[in-house]
Amino acid sequence: MLGTRELLPGTLDMLILKALSLGPTHGYGVLLRIEDTSRGLLSLEQGSLYPALARLEKHGKIEGEWGRSENNRRAKFYRLTPQGTTRLAAELARWDEMIAAVKNVIGAEELTEGPETA
Repeated sequence: MLGTRELLPGTLDMLILKALSLGPTHGYGVLLRIEDTSRGLLSLEQGSLYPALARLEKHGKIEGEWGRSENNRRAKFYRLTPQGTTRLAAELARWDEMIAAVKNVIGAEELTEGPETA
């Protein structure tokens, strides 16, 4: 299982935005949604999640509103803003490019011509 510390920089924000694109939820719900949709391969720490939620809210990517959770506890519910939807689309496109680039490097055969390697 990969933890928050193993995520590439910027990945946590993208994961949060994606989780909220599936519908509004409270902070802990975001954490559970990411863990569930990753089929248990990602495990987020609350100490990383909540500062990221606050940062995304401050920058207008998500909006939060206080309400009551399923177990009647006071909780802040977040939803994606139009600005967040735009950012998510850009991040997903960038992520697809990164995956393609890494796959190209991993799948590369030995070079027969081109620059000398040191």
